[in-house]
Amino acid sequence: MAAAFGVGLSLAVLPAGPAGAAGGTHVRCNDITGLKNAINRANTSGPNTSGGRITLASHCTYTLTAPDHADDGLPEITGDVTITGRDTTIRRNPEATQDFRIFHVVLGGNLTLNSLTISGGSLCCASGGGIYNDRGTVNLNRTVIKRNHTLAGGGVLNDDGARLNIDHSTVEGNVARSWGGGIANANGTMTMKGGALLRNRAGFGGGLANNSSTASLDSVSVRGNTAQQGGGIDQIRIFGAPVGSTLRLTSTTVRDNIAVTGAGLSTQEGTATLVRSLVTHNTAITAGGGIFVRSPRGAAVSGSAGEVTLRDSKVVRNRPDNCNPEGSVPGCTNPTQRIAPPTSQLSPTRQGLPRNTAKTP
Repeated sequence: MAAAFGVGLSLAVLPAGPAGAAGGTHVRCNDITGLKNAINRANTSGPNTSGGRITLASHCTYTLTAPDHADDGLPEITGDVTITGRDTTIRRNPEATQDFRIFHVVLGGNLTLNSLTISGGSLCCASGGGIYNDRGTVNLNRTVIKRNHTLAGGGVLNDDGARLNIDHSTVEGNVARSWGGGIANANGTMTMKGGALLRNRAGFGGGLANNSSTASLDSVSVRGNTAQQGGGIDQIRIFGAPVGSTLRLTSTTVRDNIAVTGAGLSTQEGTATLVRSLVTHNTAITAGGGIFVRSPRGAAVSGSAGEVTLRDSKVVRNRPDNCNPEGSVPGCTNPTQRIAPPTSQLSPTRQGLPRNTAKTP
């Protein structure tokens, strides 16, 4: 525990050792000042240079006790920055008196995180609890984004033309009071290969909210997420977004998610294509246990609401139905009798759904 709070133990940023500049910058365990200095240097080092590479101590927790500036725990990412750990965590101190996120990537910034855990970011009235990607690029490799809380994009907000690339990483246990518990993809592009969206919560889109954006998930587990609408994934169009969204799920399982409507997937406008994927054992309190197709004004109608295509995919064993409205998803059939959810799942409060303050998209 002493290492987690011993910011004053060492303020020096160590050189890379025998490899010299080729190895980038090593930062001692929980040396917060050293980490900030390394990020500031990396921002100005230029792409593909050793100065942009930062290595953190293995099996160590770096604890942020106050924001670096504004709502950001660390300096803004404005250049090419790669941070690598090994069972290493960067977190906001749960006893911190100020709210802040962990990372903020701005236009021109390119952040790569390898083998890290990002946790504890908290913002009452802003977005992107773990990472706010504002028109930049974020690459997550074998990284965990967990237990961050904010208004939208509990784990990550990918915003305004930003690119988010996730490889064998987990987004887990994040909360958004409005939309995108795990990830909010807002007019951005997102790809995810392997890993999981696990046990996140939001008003709309417990695991992922895809708003006027493109998202591709390949071999991903979307499991145990909860929301008022779109427990696993919510494909939405809000805030005057100019176009509908595009979603593609390949070899992906959407399972054990809970919502009032659209427990597995809820979609409005745009297109959703499922290839060799499975939507199963999701539970909606009212309709659309597997997939819920709705119109822009919220009325569930086929056709104008959006297009869902199943290719070698199954939507089965969801409650109270697989797809709603009936016939809205070609190839998806409902049981002859609606399967009522267990009484223990009838109350959103029992499932820990956040009290939503936003208007229904």
